[in-house]
Amino acid sequence: MAGFNLDSPLVCEGIIGDGCGGGRIFYIEDSTLKAYDPISEESIILLQDIVDALSIKKNACVISIECTNKNIAFDLSLMRLREESL
Repeated sequence: MAGFNLDSPLVCEGIIGDGCGGGRIFYIEDSTLKAYDPISEESIILLQDIVDALSIKKNACVISIECTNKNIAFDLSLMRLREESL
C-alpha cells in the first residue's frame, strides 16, 4: 500500500470479509486514529487525543489500541469507543 508501512505497530490493515472496514488501512498519526480508503484515496478521522499509543490491531469490527497507560477499543460498527481500561 502506497505510503503505509504495514510493519509499523501503528498501522494495521482491514481484511476484506473480516467485519467492518475491510480493505482499509487504519493508522495512528499525530495522536489521531485514521482510516484510509484506497479506492477514494482519502483518510477520515475516527478518534482523536490518543496518548502514547504503542500499537494497533483490528479484529472484526474493533480496533484495539494499546497505549502506555491504558487500552482503547474503538467499535467501527458503532463509530465510537467500546471500552476503555487501565
